Amino acid sequence: MEGRRLPLVMAPPKGRGKPPRHLADLDLAGRQEAAKEAGLPGFRAKQLSVHYFERLVDDPEKMTDLPAAQRQELVDTFLPDLMTPIRQQEADKGTTRKTLWKLFDGALVESVLMRYTDRATVCISSQAGCGMACPFCATGQGGLERNMSTAEIVHQVVVAARQMASGEIPGGPGRLSNVVFMGMGEPMANYKAMMGAVRRLTSPAPEGLGLSARHVTVSTVGLVPRIKQLTEEGIPVTLALSLHAPDDELRNELVPINTRFSVAETVEAAWNYARVTKRRVSIEYAMMRGINDQAWRADLLADVLNSYGDWGWVHVNLIPLNPTPGSKWTASDPADEREFVRRLEAKGISTTVRDTRGREIDGACGQLAAAE
Repeated sequence: MEGRRLPLVMAPPKGRGKPPRHLADLDLAGRQEAAKEAGLPGFRAKQLSVHYFERLVDDPEKMTDLPAAQRQELVDTFLPDLMTPIRQQEADKGTTRKTLWKLFDGALVESVLMRYTDRATVCISSQAGCGMACPFCATGQGGLERNMSTAEIVHQVVVAARQMASGEIPGGPGRLSNVVFMGMGEPMANYKAMMGAVRRLTSPAPEGLGLSARHVTVSTVGLVPRIKQLTEEGIPVTLALSLHAPDDELRNELVPINTRFSVAETVEAAWNYARVTKRRVSIEYAMMRGINDQAWRADLLADVLNSYGDWGWVHVNLIPLNPTPGSKWTASDPADEREFVRRLEAKGISTTVRDTRGREIDGACGQLAAAE
């Protein structure tokens, strides 16, 4: 495990400007209040909410129910430009689309829209960069630039929903069904904005996008106090825990936050989330050749998870490690991967191997580095 060790960074650097306030930063009551403060009738906020969250429109020309003379001003006030797409790359015959976004202050983030036969999922970023310093992840090796605002997080989803609805993605017009907080950043380290985004995504239209909480997945490397906080929120999103190792010795190296919260503490917090919410937790495990893919580690992982009972509270998602430039980390041998799966299943652990969509455009897990 040679190489430069980055420090863990929990708080973003000070002194960065804030993005402009956007309708998606506020709940419906907050938007109506903001309209009144701007000298506008409260119902205008609701009309704009219908355009943005239901009709997926932010072009003033299309808002024909608003007074023509006020349209631009209303849009400038409530729907300011938050981010500009500066590059789009496609894979899988156009059904996987990665967008590189430039934020108002020049920070870069990425999101990836993936259309399958039965669903469409967008993988979104919650921070520019990441402070968790995991050595095998391109994002983690770039360090943390700043937290994203609630509206910046939400806007990635609204644009993906618009691309699906307009038929831009091969397969004809369709619905965006799933959101995964698995892009750049540690969502739990930007908890307030992340929760604001979860509320916008799951609130019925026009307050939000009206997605099912069950179709929203929040991923974390294991910020235990925040997992506990999420457990109390009463919004049954799916929790995905990036574990990557079942023992503290290895996990301390692979996932530095483990030096603060051990495997036992982290898995217990995830188990408690499943117990309280009745939602099955997903354990993410990137398979790395010769590092964490030994058969005995599969047995140990099963034992750790089964120690909380075998009532189906957990599902293991094995991720063939995606290559990043110049990295010594590489994916497991297929035979070792099959043996790992066999050992987990032999101990009753529900297991799948992740489909690595977008690998050739550096759009797969662990590859998002947002370079221009």
